[in-house]
Amino acid sequence: MEISSTTTEYDRLIARHHAMRLRRQILAPAPSPLDSFPDAGTGPRAGTAAPDARHPGAGGAAGAAGEYDGAADQRLIVQSLGLVSPFADLIDRLYASMFRRRPYLRALFPDSMEFQQAHLERMFDYLVENLHRPAQLAATLTQLGRDHRKLGVRPVHYQAFEEALCEAIRQRAGSCWSPGLEAAWVGMLRFAVDAMVAGAESALTEPPYWHAVVVGHERRRPDLAVLRVRTGEPYPYRAGQYGTVEHPLLPHTWRQYSMGCAPREDNELEFHVRRTGPGGVSEALVECTAVGDRLRLGPPRGTLMPEDDSRDLLLVAGGTGLAPMKAIVEQLVEHRPRGRRVHLFVGARARADLYDWPSLAELGGRKPWLELIPVADDELGGRTGGGPGRRLAEAVGRAGDWSEHLACVSGPAGLVDEVRSRLAADGLPTGRIHHEPVLGRV
Repeated sequence: MEISSTTTEYDRLIARHHAMRLRRQILAPAPSPLDSFPDAGTGPRAGTAAPDARHPGAGGAAGAAGEYDGAADQRLIVQSLGLVSPFADLIDRLYASMFRRRPYLRALFPDSMEFQQAHLERMFDYLVENLHRPAQLAATLTQLGRDHRKLGVRPVHYQAFEEALCEAIRQRAGSCWSPGLEAAWVGMLRFAVDAMVAGAESALTEPPYWHAVVVGHERRRPDLAVLRVRTGEPYPYRAGQYGTVEHPLLPHTWRQYSMGCAPREDNELEFHVRRTGPGGVSEALVECTAVGDRLRLGPPRGTLMPEDDSRDLLLVAGGTGLAPMKAIVEQLVEHRPRGRRVHLFVGARARADLYDWPSLAELGGRKPWLELIPVADDELGGRTGGGPGRRLAEAVGRAGDWSEHLACVSGPAGLVDEVRSRLAADGLPTGRIHHEPVLGRV
């Protein structure tokens, strides 16, 4: 069988990475028991700006966060942002350079790069905005590094990314390019890479993904399906968390969906999926999935409901944001702190759109501590203005005083913002209003 030159080059690159890492382990002194993370191996690289005292060396996210002067790099990047923005164009050039230099890396990415590019643009925005808070930033990036294991990303791949970023910056900045500008971007990137590599290496005992078989697929509406899947080994999640899902029709394309049930002994999970656009994961899961099909699940993530707070609970859900709320209620049916009361508001455009109401009603039957409140726009009679989020927020606000409760909100971004704003205005401290980041689910 003929082996392509790009595959051979890729194998040599991976082999060189492992050889260098082994050499560092042999020559390095014995690690201190105080070391939080293993060596990330992100020292200076050929062809890029040399870091100065502001930039972290190899040593893991914990050390880098304490040593890195992110505020200095942030000032330089922000001052010259007009030279490299918009980020969309910078990212186009970055990927073009990376795939030209190392074409074998293209296989790690989905066929359509639209979502990937939008995700990286949001990440650049997040990095620049929070660079002056390296400890907080490192915590987020460490988790991101754990998640990237399912994509097959190795530390050696970040070198190719850095080289491509530097080339893209030089192209965008043109004659206004300066060593200081490039050094600031490289410093930011290396800090991020240190944290992500540390996160990946701290999760070596955790599978990068789980195999799952579809055991149930029920269309509740033309654009919505409830899927039941079973993993071959336990999937260690908590009620209210989410996981990423990959469909075999769209390899390397992962999207986030919340689990719609509490953990079960039979390793069965439930996902509520609404089709949001053509050609994406949601369409594949709703339209092109049947019992017996196989999916892959990324590690569970999220902290929608704090475990150390037993206040009375206000749950507000819109659309398929109902899934994590249903999981939380199922969990409380089995393990509820004594005396705790729960109020669940479920919003929809019409009563017919309350796709999981029968199972909710059955779950809440004969539970005096649980109150279920459906809020259908077509039954409000135009009493409130604005969109569905505003109407649900108004209904929640009129229903009682929630200032002493713990609140969890889930659903479309606009709905979440409306409910959060109303609850905060009514006196509920923002620190007790929890929600998960709302990301694209296409």
